[in-house]
Amino acid sequence: MAKQSPAKTKKLASEAKKAGAQRRAQKAASKLPEARGESLVDPYSEVDGQWREMGLDVPARHALIDDGLYKLADLRKVSLEALKDLEGIGPNTIRILAAEMKKVDLSFRK
Repeated sequence: MAKQSPAKTKKLASEAKKAGAQRRAQKAASKLPEARGESLVDPYSEVDGQWREMGLDVPARHALIDDGLYKLADLRKVSLEALKDLEGIGPNTIRILAAEMKKVDLSFRK
């Protein structure tokens, strides 16, 4: 049997690597819930629209929703100090919420 040329060996190795990469990609894709007909459901996505529009980050949105605050007008029920004590609410979130409340002439509970 004749010896393979280096170019032929390189070509076969390249094809084997490509085939392996495709198999790994298919295997990874089959593990995704969407590939199995399932969908990822975020329980917060239904109710955090207004917070998302304001540009609040995910922990802040979740903290507000978990505390029963679904819209800007709900913030009238809580004091600023109580809001600061929530896990996930930081100075940037407070600044955004205060600015948005000021725009619509609302204030926090005293």
